[in-house]
Amino acid sequence: MDELLEWRKEFPILDNTVYMISHSLGAMPRRTRDRLNEYADMWATRGIRSWDEGWWMMPTTVGDLIGKIIGAPEGEVVMHPNVSVCQSIILSSLDFSGRRNKIVSESFNFPSNLYIYHGIEKTGARLVTVASDDGITVPLDRMLEAIDEETRLVSVSHVIFRSSYIQDLKAIVKRAHEVGALVIADIYQSAGTVPLDVKEIGLDFATGGSVKWLCGGPGAGYLYVKRDLWNELRPAYTGWLAHSDPFAFKTGPIEYADNIYRFLNGSPNVPGMYAAMSGYEIINEVGVENIREKSVRQTTRLIELSEEAGFRINCPRNVEERGGTVVIDVEHGQQVTTELLRRDFLVDFRPGAGIRIAPHFYSKDEELEMVIREIKQILESKAYEQHSAAQAH
Repeated sequence: MDELLEWRKEFPILDNTVYMISHSLGAMPRRTRDRLNEYADMWATRGIRSWDEGWWMMPTTVGDLIGKIIGAPEGEVVMHPNVSVCQSIILSSLDFSGRRNKIVSESFNFPSNLYIYHGIEKTGARLVTVASDDGITVPLDRMLEAIDEETRLVSVSHVIFRSSYIQDLKAIVKRAHEVGALVIADIYQSAGTVPLDVKEIGLDFATGGSVKWLCGGPGAGYLYVKRDLWNELRPAYTGWLAHSDPFAFKTGPIEYADNIYRFLNGSPNVPGMYAAMSGYEIINEVGVENIREKSVRQTTRLIELSEEAGFRINCPRNVEERGGTVVIDVEHGQQVTTELLRRDFLVDFRPGAGIRIAPHFYSKDEELEMVIREIKQILESKAYEQHSAAQAH
C-alpha cells in the first residue's frame, strides 16, 4: 500500500491527467482556492486594516513555512516574487570592485541566474562557469578548483534543472569558506523533493520558488540569508519595507532593519503568498523524507522502463546523484511532448536534454508505465508528424 496516494484527493487535476510535470509546475492543492478566497474576502471586508491583521508579516510568516522544509531557523527566510529578485538583492549587497571579484557558477545554472551575473560584470565582477563533460553532471573537482582567493561568490544549483544532477553542496561550501567566499544555492529543483538543511550545510544564502515541487504556484519566491551576515550586508536593490522604521517615511539613505526584513524591497506579493501556503503546509505534513523515498523508487523504475523501451537516459542513474526528475532523449522529442500534452500526459521538453518526466508523492506507480507506453505509441504511430505538419502550415 502506498499511503501517500491518500493525498491525491487534494489535487483536482489528477482526476483527469497523468501529471508528471511537478518539476515545472506542481499540481494545485484543492485548498488553495479557499486561501485565495480568504485573501479576497479580507481585502473586501477589512480593507487597509488587512496590513496590520496579517499582510504585513506574511513575508516572514510564510517564509517560516519554507524554513521548516529547508532547515532554516525561524525568521531567516523572507518571501519575494521570484528568484531573479532574490539573486539581485544578494548581488547588490556585495562589492566586486577589488581583487576579490569573481563569481563561480556552473554553465548549467538556470539561465536567469546567469543573465544576472553577466549583467553585473559592468560593476567589475568576473563570471567563471564550470562546464559539463557529459551534458549531465558538473565535475566537482573542477568546481572546487575554480574557487580561489579571488572568488567573492559561488552560485550553484543544488539540483541541475536540465539533468536532475545533485551537486555536493557541502564540499562546495567547505571550499568556498576556506578561501573567504560566500555561497548562494538555487534550491528550486530540490526543495520539497530532496531533503536539505541549509544550516547544517553551512549555506550563506539559498533561494528558490514555489512553482515546482512545493505546489505553491507562481509569484512566491523565497530567500534565506544566514543570520550572521545580516549586519554586514547592505543591499543596494532595496525599498521601503527594508527600512528599520518604514512608516516614518524618512528621506535620504535607508536605515536598514536589523532582521531579515532588510532583504525586502517594495510591497510584497500578497496574493501570491496566499496561493503558496497550502502547498508548503502539505509538503510539511507529508514530509520531504517520505517524498524522497518514493521519488527514488519511482524514478528508478522510470529509468528501467525507459531503457527497456530503448530510450537514451540524460540524467544520473545513481540515486545519490539524481533529483526527482528523469530525463529521456527520443527522436522528435519536442513534437512528442506536444502530442503527450494533447493526450493529457503532462511532461515538458528542454533543448539539449530531452523529455523531463517527474513523478511526485501523489503519482501512481502505474502512471510510470502509462507515460512510457504512450511515448512508444506516439513514436511508432508517428503521431508527432501531425504536429510537425500543422506547424508547417
